[in-house]
Amino acid sequence: MSSSALPSSSIPLFDTVVSYREWRRRARDEKKSVGYVATMGALHDGHLSLVKRSLAENDLTVLSIFVNPAQFAPHEDLATYPRTLPRDLELLSALSIPGPDGTPRTPSAVFVPTVDEMYPSGISQNTQEQKGTFVEVTGYGHQMEGRTRPTFFRGVATVVTKLFNAIEPTRTYFGQKDIQQALLLRRMTRDLLLSHPDPEHLYIVPTTRDPSTSLALSSRNAYLSPYEREHVAPALYAALQAVQSAWEAGVTKAECVQRAQTVIEEKRREAGESVDLRLDYIEINDAESFEVLADPVQREEWEAEAEGRPVILSGAMWVGKTRLIDNIVLGARHTLGIVD
Repeated sequence: MSSSALPSSSIPLFDTVVSYREWRRRARDEKKSVGYVATMGALHDGHLSLVKRSLAENDLTVLSIFVNPAQFAPHEDLATYPRTLPRDLELLSALSIPGPDGTPRTPSAVFVPTVDEMYPSGISQNTQEQKGTFVEVTGYGHQMEGRTRPTFFRGVATVVTKLFNAIEPTRTYFGQKDIQQALLLRRMTRDLLLSHPDPEHLYIVPTTRDPSTSLALSSRNAYLSPYEREHVAPALYAALQAVQSAWEAGVTKAECVQRAQTVIEEKRREAGESVDLRLDYIEINDAESFEVLADPVQREEWEAEAEGRPVILSGAMWVGKTRLIDNIVLGARHTLGIVD
């Protein structure tokens, strides 16, 4: 059952674990598969592509909408992160795809817990003040995004473990835009011997992009001005594409990264003082260990040594006060659980 404080919706809403578990018990009794999409709300077409995938592959589809304070550092944008629940529910209510027998499938339930429900012991954004139980994937969270956001993956692993325990999904779907997060969660499900989902049923869905600019869709794109969104922010993906071309041509990793930096610098000069454009990082990492590839490494050398293991080309940059991330997987991406 849903709380009277929640907006009205044609989709059942649950704001407590107890109420959701009663719904989940009925689904289990009816032997229905449950697909799951975890979100922080402010839904866009990228989220909806995950939902559509779940609708196509499962009897029932559940979403969660929860802005997780544990993954925001004290200086980050927890207070201003977009919260658009009524609109989110309208978008979900409009979704419908035919099931195998032609019967329409629509989202089955939305879990919208409070912070107190998810963190019974309380929660602080300062990790030194936190009390209670937390999950950390040791040795894999300090590279790539972890360099800039050192407590981020601890917060993600903790909340997703809680959500998996509550939702008990048969299958779950994450976007490639957050590739390191998705791969860490796959590893976590394996390390913790989870059955709902097991690692093989955590799917990574390719990034959804703006059809005209190729900008990766993100809830934080709402922070950008129209000029920033259309003319400046797409430089990150352009820089990654420059690296991809150089890597495939046999250029060393160091030179690949330099070419990306050149793309960003050219865009910075073009934008002038009207936009504060700053590159955070562009890097190529081992998709298994997340370790940075050595500067002299070339594609053929890597492929011979790594026996076909792919690499992750990723980057982050600031456009004004908005931090954007993106990535391209170079090599056999299906080995990472990325689906077409």
